[in-house]
Amino acid sequence: MAITRIGQVMATISGRIAGRALAPGEKLPSVRGLARTMRVSVSTVVEAYDRLVNDGDIVSRPGSGFYVAGRTVPLALSEVGPRIERTVDPLWVSRQSLEADERALKPGCGWLPRSWLPRGGMRRALRELSRADDAVLFDYASPLGLPPLRRLIVRRIAERGIEASPDQVMLTESGTQAMDLICRLLLSPGDAVLIDDPCYFNFQALLRAHRARAVSVPYAPDGPDVRSFAAAMAEHRPRLYITNSAVHNPTGATLSPVVAHRVLKLADQYATVIVEDDIFADFELAPAPRLAAFDGLDRVIHVGSFSKTLSAAARCGFIAAKPEWIEGLIDLKIATSFGGGALDAELVLAALAGRGYRKHLEGLRDRLARARSDVAVRLKGLGIEPWLEPQAGMFLWCLLPDGLDAADIAKTALAENVVLAPGNVFSLAQTATGYLRFNVSQSTDERMYTVLRSAMRRRPPIRSRGTTASAESRDRQ
Repeated sequence: MAITRIGQVMATISGRIAGRALAPGEKLPSVRGLARTMRVSVSTVVEAYDRLVNDGDIVSRPGSGFYVAGRTVPLALSEVGPRIERTVDPLWVSRQSLEADERALKPGCGWLPRSWLPRGGMRRALRELSRADDAVLFDYASPLGLPPLRRLIVRRIAERGIEASPDQVMLTESGTQAMDLICRLLLSPGDAVLIDDPCYFNFQALLRAHRARAVSVPYAPDGPDVRSFAAAMAEHRPRLYITNSAVHNPTGATLSPVVAHRVLKLADQYATVIVEDDIFADFELAPAPRLAAFDGLDRVIHVGSFSKTLSAAARCGFIAAKPEWIEGLIDLKIATSFGGGALDAELVLAALAGRGYRKHLEGLRDRLARARSDVAVRLKGLGIEPWLEPQAGMFLWCLLPDGLDAADIAKTALAENVVLAPGNVFSLAQTATGYLRFNVSQSTDERMYTVLRSAMRRRPPIRSRGTTASAESRDRQ
């Protein structure tokens, strides 16, 4: 998106401050002088200076002018370049992806490029929101969240067989906040929690933050390995099982009805609550089995959000659960974030309304299908084999050739400003050394393949490859 003239002025002054061209306490150019220099209006400079004052970067001295604030922000190494030395842990990919500059390639990240998202629909929704009444723009939201959006969510999850009333749906500020609130409600330090291996790396980070004891089970193309799942349930008696059942992250696998029924039966036997993270639901061509649909939201809590297909900037997620859990979650939401994101909820509702969003999804699914096929072919040409060919979603879970260490490859690529997602960040058991997860929507630039090819040539194979949990699951098929 093009930067505004106000933004250009702000960037110019901020850049001079960051580069020490303007020292703390030094007077800035006059409003009229800078307007002439940058060939913008005086009002543009006034607005830019006012915003910089609000940001704390400069101060206004009436009758004297504007001055650089008395503090200087310390030079951070993270601003200079990629943090290659950071330990490759469950937060590695997130930190590298979020901190990378605009020039970086991010085939390891978990979101779509801006150009793949409904920019026109979001702008129309923003214009509509700008005309909303004062209550929408200034008041706190109700604890459950915007009623029309909750009713829309009820209709949407019903398409996947999940029956709920609007009072069983609570809006959150994101899918991540939803998971955090659930952990706050149901976990105590030391509780065992079952997760897939591999699984979304932030599940591990979140459980670590809650001081829970994570236990992993190998994931197969049709769901968790049932024999290992049953053994883990019997040994650890986990309080929760956290999973993606529709489009699994990172593998792209889909839960089968047979495995779903076995998982639910074991969860009932051991009084385990299942948290079903369904944030990739809108990528599906046809609905896959949902644990919440089979269970009727008795022992399953269903989580969703809109960041993957609508906008990551509009932070809005939801929890669907039985009424007594919703009551506890409301109290926790008030205690930790009070009213929630009212504006974001209104924005999401406006963007989802009408045929525009469904039309966007149809085009997006087709585009992702082509990208999955094209990227798989390109990766195979480098000797990198997809674990399976997903029917939906943006991820390919891939095996490197010759026992190469994915973490070493990722660090080498990061030095070339390419962010990859090495397998062991997804594996609690650290058995995915030879795997990388590729986001196909972010893997279209030829430079990625050039850097990847070079990194693979420069890294020696690891001495003992071992067998990943994912490979074990595939071999049993």
